Amino acid sequence: MDNVIDFVNVNRDRYLDELKALLAIPSISALPEHAPDIRRCAEWCADEMRRIGLQNVKLIETAGNPVVYGDWLNAPDAPTILFYGHYDVQPVDPVELWQSPPFEATIRDGEIYARGAADDKGQVFMHFKAVEAHMKQNGRLPVNMKFIIEGEEEVGSAHLDEFVRSHRSELAADVVVISDSGMFAKGVPSICYGLRGLVYFQIDLRGSSTDLHSGSFGGALANPGMVLAQMLAQMKDRGGRVKIPGFYDDVVRPTPGELRDLARSGFTVAGFKRDHLLRSLRTDDPIEVMKRIWLAPTFEVHGIAGGYQGPGVKTVVPPRATAIVSCRLVPDMDPKKIVRLVKAFVKKKNRDVVVYAEHELPAYQGKTTGPYADAIRGAMKFAFGKEPVFVREGGSIGAVLSMERVLKSPVYFLGLSLPEHGYHAPNENFDWPQAEGGMAAFADYFRRLGEMRKA
Repeated sequence: MDNVIDFVNVNRDRYLDELKALLAIPSISALPEHAPDIRRCAEWCADEMRRIGLQNVKLIETAGNPVVYGDWLNAPDAPTILFYGHYDVQPVDPVELWQSPPFEATIRDGEIYARGAADDKGQVFMHFKAVEAHMKQNGRLPVNMKFIIEGEEEVGSAHLDEFVRSHRSELAADVVVISDSGMFAKGVPSICYGLRGLVYFQIDLRGSSTDLHSGSFGGALANPGMVLAQMLAQMKDRGGRVKIPGFYDDVVRPTPGELRDLARSGFTVAGFKRDHLLRSLRTDDPIEVMKRIWLAPTFEVHGIAGGYQGPGVKTVVPPRATAIVSCRLVPDMDPKKIVRLVKAFVKKKNRDVVVYAEHELPAYQGKTTGPYADAIRGAMKFAFGKEPVFVREGGSIGAVLSMERVLKSPVYFLGLSLPEHGYHAPNENFDWPQAEGGMAAFADYFRRLGEMRKA
């Protein structure tokens, strides 16, 4: 491994220039006007994959944005890794909060600031560089490898499930590795082994067909905005516990081992609040905070709209109010059951309220033992010098369940971003020491898997 790591260290300046070129492409999948940039970014990834020595590289068209595929399958006695990442990024609004232009990568205090630096271009780039180092120094990879890099993760991966199903044989692998997650904290190497599921709701209440004068009708009409707000308030108590009957019936309690890993993580409430500019939390117990953001289900209101919101005064009773809500789910919670419970609760409170549900995604929980988990654990210790801890992630990645269900392969996470890197926020960034550790971890992980089945 020494020659591989030396190659990474010697080429740092070139890597920075190449990463800046990738980050300069505004591949925002949520905005149709950036469709040309999406394709340009996909082509950049394909060109880079060819340059570093991957084979059979191509853009595979879908009903949405193209998926970039490439492989190297010349290690017949070694396992095959399927690596998943994405090249699309979030919108940059509010742009006025960025300290430097979001698509002009800028280095400040050793960190590279740009949209996509951490999520997910920086992490995809680290895989490229680990592959390149092996190929340049050894002329081959120690393990078989397949890449798929999609362009719709930030808009829900709507076409990925069909893509995986229709390319099942081409994507067959012994293990799937996803680098769209992070480490718990700087200096605390951690490995994500589970994700929460998700159900997304739109809750609508219509009271009339038009704005009505609040002097002529107010007091006699049930104001849709007030009625909807009161209903939402009944769904949680002051401590944050969801009050929908049956919501917690299938929740699995954390195991003693999971709680031990939480305690070993080094998490502090003060650091969590500082990193995310938080004023207060529901609890100051660090274990309880970690349980709530990783191991427990949620019911969160993302937005409420209805009525006049412009300048000046417009005294009306609005005709309609809408709330956007989601539930994060943990293992054994059935998304369809949660939809039924929410709809039943709403119907019982007010039959005029209509609930629309989408993105019914169950939680994912992988294994923390076995040879593939041991390989990741060893690679992280090699790169960062400490025994890693296993943690869960509070978010959701639709690609995970598609691959597990269709490919029947175990899925593992090897992500290197940090909480302070600002996923989806202004001034998203990625620090270079973390990137160098990531390249070393990936390179060592390839080596460890390559040794598993060699004669």
